[in-house]
Amino acid sequence: MGEACASPIFLNFFSRAKVMDSNLIEMRHIVKVYPPNVLALDDVTVDFRRGEIHSIVGENGAGKSTLMKVLYGITHPNSGEIVYNGKAVHFREPGEAIAAGIGMVHQEIVLIPEYTVWENIVLGVEPVNWLGKIDRRRARQRVQQKIDEFQFNLDPDARVEDISVAARQKVEILTLLYRNVEVLILDEPTAVLTPQEIPQLFAELNRLRDSGHTILFISHRLEEVLELSDRITVMRRGKKVETVPATETSRQELARMMVGREVIFTSRRTPQHPGEPVLQVEHLTLREDHGRTRLDDLNFEVRAGEIVGVAGVEGNGQFELVNTLMGIQKPTSGRILIHGQDITHSDILERRRFISFVPQDRGKMGASLPAPVWENAIMTHHRLNPQLSGWKGLLLNTRYARQFTRQLIDAFSVVLPSPQAPFRTLSGGNQQKVIVGRELMLQSDFVLLDQPTRGLDVGSMEYIHDQVLRIRSEGRAVLMISADLEEIFLLADRILVLYRGKIVGNLPVERTNPQEVGALMLGGQHESP
Repeated sequence: MGEACASPIFLNFFSRAKVMDSNLIEMRHIVKVYPPNVLALDDVTVDFRRGEIHSIVGENGAGKSTLMKVLYGITHPNSGEIVYNGKAVHFREPGEAIAAGIGMVHQEIVLIPEYTVWENIVLGVEPVNWLGKIDRRRARQRVQQKIDEFQFNLDPDARVEDISVAARQKVEILTLLYRNVEVLILDEPTAVLTPQEIPQLFAELNRLRDSGHTILFISHRLEEVLELSDRITVMRRGKKVETVPATETSRQELARMMVGREVIFTSRRTPQHPGEPVLQVEHLTLREDHGRTRLDDLNFEVRAGEIVGVAGVEGNGQFELVNTLMGIQKPTSGRILIHGQDITHSDILERRRFISFVPQDRGKMGASLPAPVWENAIMTHHRLNPQLSGWKGLLLNTRYARQFTRQLIDAFSVVLPSPQAPFRTLSGGNQQKVIVGRELMLQSDFVLLDQPTRGLDVGSMEYIHDQVLRIRSEGRAVLMISADLEEIFLLADRILVLYRGKIVGNLPVERTNPQEVGALMLGGQHESP
């Protein structure tokens, strides 16, 4: 067939395949040691091709984030080299990486809420007029051109505080594209998105890939990795296990390479008749001083032997619900009862006699990172357990504290160098095991879980899920807030959907699906069967 007869589709495929044959980035023999002797990266060699979506997966502590931080100039390796566009590079800080064409979007979105979309995007590189003042018209026009070029559905004049989490994520990406980066590193970009928002993000990433950009994608969600990626690199314990084409592997195989054993992905929740109500929430309302309603007349209950999942796009009342249940914020009106006892006005310590609580931010609310593991293990117990509080509650019984900590470590399979080690030296998964173990060992009838597996790998998630199902079988009541709909459907008996502080759905899991729940999360209406 002559060249003039070749189809455009064939030529496009041929040109893309040719582009992907060339390595844009080579990271060779990268070693990173954190003092005193934590080997985070152990002689890692990996390449990333021009115009591909390349995912990096692994357990918590496997080294994937450290590898990307080395590439981006946040962390400096002890040895090894990086070759970018055929030249050896050493970025001393992220600004140098961005200037060279490499940008990173972190899981925590960092934008100025009061600024508009275009003001956030041009911040720091604003065009100026001949007087040296910001040329607002030209800046906005340039942002609109980028929005049109990359087909991002964004209003440049919208204030960031008024747009969705998904839209804010697009602003972060467009901020880097405005600076002409050709490599985008995305760290868990779908963690806060609904099922309806993820395909749109993937479509945009595919368009960027097809225009020649290279996407490096860190995620724990293996189904998404398989759907989106051209190639996948698996890491375990600081080493690269393998790089495989996405079309030649499976979710089960990736999980096996990540954790070194088979992982079960199906729900192990068995049918169970719930008992009497443990938690009752009646007309719970929270209004801020300026009048904005955060919780709007919530009414629900959680019964013994039942897991109730709370779904909602972040910012729709989940945070305030947790805070009011724990006594951090006082409700404007309504009541909170546990076993019929009104705790609405009880202080936090009094509530802890009734509630086991796993917070979403283990570093800020769940633990003291500099303190040793054993101190974190006995938190709250030292106030409620007379065996720990020592003589007349005035002295800590250190011998029993050590015994208690060892019991927790053994019962919840915590991997650590020593109970004396600083809590921050544990991997994310092992930190979470300590916190979950500590809370479940309180033996409270009501357990409040706020994003219990956020940021955990598949092996750690499976372990936490098993523990949650175990306490359900013991007849304890569980309220679980999670941004991961798959997790909610795996564990929950019922799902409460929050939208703008209201419960817009109270659905048995067997009578709904992720699409319906996702629609309710975005403000859709529930149609009763």
